Amino acid sequence: MHEDEVDIDVSVVGRLIAGQFPRWAGLPLRRVKSSGTENAMFRLGADKVVRLPRHPRAVEGITHELRWLPRLPPGLPAAAPEPLGWGEPGEDFPWPWAVYGWLDGRNPVPGALEEPGLLAEDLGAYVTALRRTDAAEGPAGSRGAPLATQDRFVREALAQLAGRIDTAAVTDLWEQALRAPEYTGPPVWAHGDLMAGNLLVSGGRLTAVIDYGTVGVGDPAVDLISAWCLLPADARGVFREAVGADEAEWARGRGWALRIAVIALPYYWETNPPVAENSRHVISEILAESR
Repeated sequence: MHEDEVDIDVSVVGRLIAGQFPRWAGLPLRRVKSSGTENAMFRLGADKVVRLPRHPRAVEGITHELRWLPRLPPGLPAAAPEPLGWGEPGEDFPWPWAVYGWLDGRNPVPGALEEPGLLAEDLGAYVTALRRTDAAEGPAGSRGAPLATQDRFVREALAQLAGRIDTAAVTDLWEQALRAPEYTGPPVWAHGDLMAGNLLVSGGRLTAVIDYGTVGVGDPAVDLISAWCLLPADARGVFREAVGADEAEWARGRGWALRIAVIALPYYWETNPPVAENSRHVISEILAESR
């Protein structure tokens, strides 16, 4: 998926485990099929998972997560990954990596949710609880800045999408988002990437939130992206009410969902069709809502 991505396979991970965590060296090891775009994951035994950055730009996310995840409160209404070991670079792998406790569940599928209304309530409860966490010493969220800071990147991506999507309509939506009032409240915590791939469900209910590489404090509107990335239109109001988002925050959240989708679409158009398809889905949902 990335030009500078390194090769990671079971043999590489097995040598890393044997060299740095010999107590786990005899455990079965297999690649997790849904490894995501930034990190590769390998299940270790029955109750652990190894997570390794795929490329240099992903290193900051995993080190950020390992630093800040333990500082979040344990009482959030969805489980979070538990770091069990921090791996060091070695001969077989050039960057930090980590071992976590395994979390059961599966990723929800947009358009095929078992309990969309209940999932919307669960997401709202999680976002609300995270926002109530003391943010006094939290790091600036990479997606907690004003939307205007993303304008150049969105327009560059739209230029790459000319002839492939309705760029005029999407540009109009983006400019509407930029006109939304900026956040003026105190910085609060946000996960920053509440996409389907970072959520785990069981029986249609939210059980865990993973990948805290973008967690931080700032404008929390970015955590509304699930409304368009995951939830059907008739469940968005449930989520919005649970979070208590006013018009300005909702508009900024929609802008973040659009920003993430527009930038991901040309990048993953050829290399990761499922991610590209989800980006097209998000754009079409936002377009439909604006009509």
